[in-house]
Amino acid sequence: MLIFCCRLALTAVTLAALCNAALADSAKPHTLYSSLARTAPELNPQVLKSALSAMQCAVNNGIERSERLAVIDYSQPSTARRLWIFDLRKKTLVLRDLVAHGQKSGENFATAFSNREGSYQSSLGLFRTQESYQGAHGYSLRMDGLEPGFNDLARDRAIVIHAADYVSPLWSKREGRIGRSQGCPAVRPQVARQVVDKLKDGQFMFSWYPDQRWLKSSAYLNCKPRQIASAG
Repeated sequence: MLIFCCRLALTAVTLAALCNAALADSAKPHTLYSSLARTAPELNPQVLKSALSAMQCAVNNGIERSERLAVIDYSQPSTARRLWIFDLRKKTLVLRDLVAHGQKSGENFATAFSNREGSYQSSLGLFRTQESYQGAHGYSLRMDGLEPGFNDLARDRAIVIHAADYVSPLWSKREGRIGRSQGCPAVRPQVARQVVDKLKDGQFMFSWYPDQRWLKSSAYLNCKPRQIASAG
């Protein structure tokens, strides 16, 4: 009986070890990338890899893990559905939709980005979403920029996610582009509540564009712990 019980205990330990190994493997960045890439084949692989790399750097340097990740590819035209929201636990795509850029960032294509108040331009890099609220644009979402020099003035600039009537396929048919914000990643009114609810309370958002200064200097893309610590 004693031998039988010992064998059962060993089997339980072995199964636990195997389960833990499987869970650890599922958390590996390359595994997560592969799973998410399958759900979003239209998303540029470089953009998704950069988003996951920046997020992992943040987590490795003390920022709590999130359940969801939003990715904006500003290299795509405003008429494209260039916003993706992923569920990181289920490894699924929650939503893909339109998103606006700032008035001074460009016409149909965004080409200029800023962290300066009054610039009316979008900002690049990794953000941490925060509290939802009722504002001038209805149900909206505040967020903090995590990247020194690139988006860390987001809260001071009132860069938030909100609904906007000008984010519309009908607008793009008439104007050749959707409408533009004052720098906020505005979304369609029809999906605004879903976007805010999925992203509020500490999720990650990553805005990408092949801006060479940002690519070379980003504290998160290049994972510079000292810059991250000083920003915190």
